[in-house]
Amino acid sequence: MLLRLKRIFKNLDYTLLLTIAAILCISFVVLKSATVNASIKYDTNYVLRQMIWAGLGFCAFFFVLVMDSSVFAGFERWLYGLNLLLLTSVLIFGKSVKGAQAWIPIGSIRFQPAELVKILMILSLAKYLSDRVGRLRTWGELIPAFLYVGIPLGLILMQPDLGTGLVYIAILFGMLVVAGASLPKILVLIGTGLGAVVLWITGHFLWGWWMPLKDYQLMRLVVFVNPDVDPRGWGWNIIQAKITVGSGGLWGRGWGQGPQTLNEFLPEQWTDFIFCVLGEEFGFIGAFVLLLLFFILVWRGIRIAGQAKDVYGSLVAVGVVSMIIFHILQNIGMAVGIMPITGIPLPLVSYGGNSLLANMIALGLLMNIHLYKEPFIL
Repeated sequence: MLLRLKRIFKNLDYTLLLTIAAILCISFVVLKSATVNASIKYDTNYVLRQMIWAGLGFCAFFFVLVMDSSVFAGFERWLYGLNLLLLTSVLIFGKSVKGAQAWIPIGSIRFQPAELVKILMILSLAKYLSDRVGRLRTWGELIPAFLYVGIPLGLILMQPDLGTGLVYIAILFGMLVVAGASLPKILVLIGTGLGAVVLWITGHFLWGWWMPLKDYQLMRLVVFVNPDVDPRGWGWNIIQAKITVGSGGLWGRGWGQGPQTLNEFLPEQWTDFIFCVLGEEFGFIGAFVLLLLFFILVWRGIRIAGQAKDVYGSLVAVGVVSMIIFHILQNIGMAVGIMPITGIPLPLVSYGGNSLLANMIALGLLMNIHLYKEPFIL
């Protein structure tokens, strides 16, 4: 056992590990100033709680390294079933928070199954697609793959949780491309899907068509196109987000010196809009450093996917990378006003134990695939 642990630590991807640690350090620094008033108001030390979750996350990260990730391939049906069970339990026992029934209270902790479910979906979908590599070229072969993801996606939209639903779609498309699916057909599906969404939203507002989304979620899409339609209401967040980011300039206002942040003009500034706080306090330079770290994280993930010992491992790695990329693009995009607000956290940076723990497990899977690219441990 001791020899096995020595080999694990000797062969870790330390670039990936140090990048994760650096992003977490940035998170703690920014969270401190983002929650200075909230900590007093709610009598909660947000940074300490995030550090505790980070510690638990690292424990989960290293726990995942113990077994070869390809073992999960044999439990595809069980993982998929657990996926559906968790999502169904939310609809039955879940507690509604800010319009979405996405949380299950467990004592003083709120468990958000959707975060864990993303990991389960990656693991089960990787097995499903690895068994069908080279057989995903026709519509008849692609449709079952979409149904495979469509069932849990439908349960997520019933909460409703639009942000997590979009993450599912990003994971599916990323893994389909690597599994050899027809790229033209995927592009046709993306275009058709976007057109259908626009038509459905238009029909909802003009003719009252039913939609699984709440009115506030639809208004987020409307104000994304034109935030000035309701600048003090639905458009407030997106307007204040752009002001906060832009006020930082090149070098920023300084740590703890951002007027937008200190006066809490921007709601949810320690979760959905934490990138705005970073931009205001550390400016373009600070934002660039974080983006560079994210680039290294994604680059290492892609490299690991390319070196995986089998198709299953490669697909798992691509699923994790697709999830992280979408989170980054969506979160930062809504902070600068080029993406609609969907409530998606910034990986490893936004406050939230469920999200942080899920991301650490996902990154642990990446490291696991790196370690087992050669059978030196077994």
